Amino acid sequence: MTFYDSYGNPVAYTEDDESIYLFKGNPVAYFYENKVYGYNGHHFGWYENGWVRDKNGRCVFFTENATGSGPIKPVKKITPIKNVKRVRPVKNVKHVASVRPVNALSWSPLSGKQFFEQ
Repeated sequence: MTFYDSYGNPVAYTEDDESIYLFKGNPVAYFYENKVYGYNGHHFGWYENGWVRDKNGRCVFFTENATGSGPIKPVKKITPIKNVKRVRPVKNVKHVASVRPVNALSWSPLSGKQFFEQ
């Protein structure tokens, strides 16, 4: 499953519905229930119905199968070749997730890189 940003750029992917990798092979986040966490334990946002949302409920990424409420999806660009995956770091203790906001119909101002650097 590929994650596209608000410009249709493929930014990251998952092959096991758990770990999220950049196309350069770097592991950057993972899913826990419907939440997205960094390996540093920080809560980045939520995943639901093919949308990854930031902590304010705004969309950061969409997948090919994204459904439900969200902004207009751009045309998807060509997916790059995946580099060899690097070893996943040990997961730190998860921080408490913030209260989930109402889903917004807008794109987040966070870039894909900024989302994974919170």
